Amino acid sequence: MEDKPKIESRLRTAVRRKGYSYRTEESYVGWYRRFVKFHDLRHPETMGAAEVEAFLNHLAA
Repeated sequence: MEDKPKIESRLRTAVRRKGYSYRTEESYVGWYRRFVKFHDLRHPETMGAAEVEAFLNHLAA
């Protein structure tokens, strides 16, 4: 059984399929990493709207 690709890899694949530039890809990955780091490296699949809201409020503060 194959392992599911890591989220960051799936994010990169999705961005590339949309034809976005490399700089945009790097920006999206950077924001993904900041989000995960803000939540003490919790796996994103364990988080929901409350965590997104907390991150956005942190950015706005």
